Amino acid sequence: MIYQTFAELYDELFDPAMYQQWLDFVRRQLPNQSGELLELACGTGRLGVLLAQAGYHVTGLDLSENMLALAQQHAEEADVTLPLLAGNMLDLSEIGQFAAVTCFADSFCYLPDLEQVQQAFTQVATHLTADGRFLFDVITPYQTDDVYPGYMYNYRDEDRAFMWTSYAGETGHSAEHDLTFFIWNDEKQAFDEVSELHQERTYDLADYQRALAAAGFKHVNVTADFGQQEPDAQTTRWFFDCQK
Repeated sequence: MIYQTFAELYDELFDPAMYQQWLDFVRRQLPNQSGELLELACGTGRLGVLLAQAGYHVTGLDLSENMLALAQQHAEEADVTLPLLAGNMLDLSEIGQFAAVTCFADSFCYLPDLEQVQQAFTQVATHLTADGRFLFDVITPYQTDDVYPGYMYNYRDEDRAFMWTSYAGETGHSAEHDLTFFIWNDEKQAFDEVSELHQERTYDLADYQRALAAAGFKHVNVTADFGQQEPDAQTTRWFFDCQK
């Protein structure tokens, strides 16, 4: 139950404006999409629901059963069809072909090394139709090396408190996020504490481009600001639009 609460609080605290920005990015890149769309690392389904409401035929996939339970709840509340799959982006062998695949919120940065990133890209390419599109984002080395170290965020209400502290990671272009939740337990008349250490890692742009090329993507466009700007030295997140 504590991890269900963890997922719920994560869902509440995530900036809802970003879901709208990701939706707008997809709509700009795929304005006439009529085929099936797979959302990797769909989390609590907030973006999936928006995509379905915008007319996309979207299926969500995530590792976390707790996140998927919330995604199902959000889909039912919005009265949209949102098929959900529990699975790992490193092995998509049990699913079919899709006309588009998306993966946002720097989800690829939670993979431990570039080899697994390459494996995920290859899985996506294998499950895309011949003219399919692959849209995703990742944080940049500027974000891990300059922005995250020393970052802190705290939240508190009557029943819950949340502390987030970020540090530079041990490997290049990596960061560690120490997340601690305190949740009031009426039965114990005390707070339950749950902590998680989230580790992110990114790579130079050329590394991503080589991994995409090795996966079979021949046309790769990289932008910043949800596809609306050219990247520069202080870009915090790259956005990719890829085709085989």
